Amino acid sequence: MATDAGARNTDGPRWAAVVVNFEAGPLLVHCVDSLLADTSAGPMELVVVDNASEDDSIASLFAEHPVVRVVRSPGNVGYARAANLGAAATKAPVIAVLNPDTVVHPGTAGALVSRLEREPRLAACGPRLHNTDGSDYPSARTMPSIPIAIGHGLLGLWWPTNWFTARYRQLDADPSVPRLVDWVSGAAIWLRRRALDDVGGWDERYFMYLEDTDLCWRLREAGWEVVYEPAGVVVHVQGASASRRPYRMLLEHHRSAWRFARARLTGARAVLLPFVAVYFSARAVMAMTDHAWRSSRSQAPG
Repeated sequence: MATDAGARNTDGPRWAAVVVNFEAGPLLVHCVDSLLADTSAGPMELVVVDNASEDDSIASLFAEHPVVRVVRSPGNVGYARAANLGAAATKAPVIAVLNPDTVVHPGTAGALVSRLEREPRLAACGPRLHNTDGSDYPSARTMPSIPIAIGHGLLGLWWPTNWFTARYRQLDADPSVPRLVDWVSGAAIWLRRRALDDVGGWDERYFMYLEDTDLCWRLREAGWEVVYEPAGVVVHVQGASASRRPYRMLLEHHRSAWRFARARLTGARAVLLPFVAVYFSARAVMAMTDHAWRSSRSQAPG
């Protein structure tokens, strides 16, 4: 029987990896290869949850790793529900949930699992995320106030180093130094099962985007801690699945932001919700217009 991550688990694997796949193509095999190669935390449970992919990603996975367990969702149920399905299919006290377009560096699992075992109030641990060019992706962030959220939303599309975005993404923090944070990216996140159970798991009302922000917020509201741990490194290919459906994903992003705003703006602050709804509607139009403009420029001759 699995024990809590605060003590070493002697009855089974110390950790489980759940990979949520949706038409990731060959990237899924690369992700699984990297997980199997990282033996720094000892044996693990490995589950791939497939959201009704119609490409050959699962067939390619079975060709390379025929014994990997695959849980098939009843449809494209979204990231949060798939993460819950994967967690339910495993028993280890630590659960890592990863995008299929990630590659885990050797030693990452050992560093993050060990930290969760050492610190009993720690619920979520995020590694250092690298872009494919080796640069750092700002995966550890601040829970934004209303002014920072508005400033980041309005300026971040065209001026990514503005003051609001820098505060939100903690761009002035040294990426080589571990620290307590408000939330970490769900592209690769190591979670204490007991803490996840304590808050009822991932909120399945989020189809895609902000499910990680919401989860870390609820964990911290329940008294748990979230940490950024750069001793673990994961390379992330941004938007491998989302890039094929950019406008739908932009809409989903803003729908999730609206859902999260409704969860946070309660009591007297609920009076702000009509203004927030107008803001997110306008911002979605701006984001789609910006995407169309950038796409037209990239396809123009010369």
